[in-house]
Amino acid sequence: MSKKKVSVVIVTYNSADEISRCLTSVYAEAGEIDQEVVVVDNQSKDDTVKIIQDQFPQVNLVLPGENLGFAKGVNLGVKSSEGEYVLLLNPDTEIRDQAVEKVYHFAQENPQYGFYGGRTLTPEGELEPSSCWGAPTLWSMMLFAFGFTTLAPRNPILDPESLGKWARDSVREVGVITGCFLFASRKIWDELGGLDERYFMYGEDADLAMRARKAGYRPVICPSAEIVHEVGMSSETPVHKTLLLYRGKASLVRTHWHGISQRMGLFSLAAGAGIRAFASKVIGRSGKGGSADRWQTVWKERHTWLKGYDGITPEVKRA
Repeated sequence: MSKKKVSVVIVTYNSADEISRCLTSVYAEAGEIDQEVVVVDNQSKDDTVKIIQDQFPQVNLVLPGENLGFAKGVNLGVKSSEGEYVLLLNPDTEIRDQAVEKVYHFAQENPQYGFYGGRTLTPEGELEPSSCWGAPTLWSMMLFAFGFTTLAPRNPILDPESLGKWARDSVREVGVITGCFLFASRKIWDELGGLDERYFMYGEDADLAMRARKAGYRPVICPSAEIVHEVGMSSETPVHKTLLLYRGKASLVRTHWHGISQRMGLFSLAAGAGIRAFASKVIGRSGKGGSADRWQTVWKERHTWLKGYDGITPEVKRA
């Protein structure tokens, strides 16, 4: 029996409200692609596992018995699959118009890029730009630190990581393809060693993209591969998620930058947190879980998250 063409790998954690729509779309929009679906559940406390077992018995459900985090969960899912290509897919997404088949054929016709993303839309059909970002640089971090990205969102000069107002509707090389929809051949995935498991959550996709570029690959967007990505509706990020995000950013700086660039990158992260803590205390919403509370916590715990994830030090060398 021949191997599957594509392995769709999904990592879930308390995804009961989303996983049924996601998996339904994966199977309904498979087209002619011979695919398998692997779900790694990070010890959900809700009915995620039961929904998958009851409604989608054909899924290869992997239960590690603990919360591995995103990177380890993805790597375990890839190891548990056999497809010629792998597709990382978020549980809060829905496949549209045979997107997997489209990105598969695009990758077949354009193997030089190595890593491929798609175009993400809101449930209303509007652009949801988080399928990709510009590569983080010292300049972009300094702009964020001093609030320019907040004052001029999607400005190509003052908010370069946003990639300006580009609608993700043309083939274009990008700095980072996010893990909500990330396609690559197994050969290249294995060559780079998959996701860096030292990242628990946030930053691992940027790390992968930066390693891919160093290895000569050129992450690219295939605009015809469209998915719906229903990101959180709240404008606030819970404190623990913000701390993980900043720890991921610090890890990225410590891994890929050295010398003065690394010191300035870490300074920019700390300065950005400090400025936001001050501003949110003055003009933001107070109270537990509010903007002031969140940024005050991030600032107070800066000495912890600035160290990055355990094991990541300035001396680490990556391919």
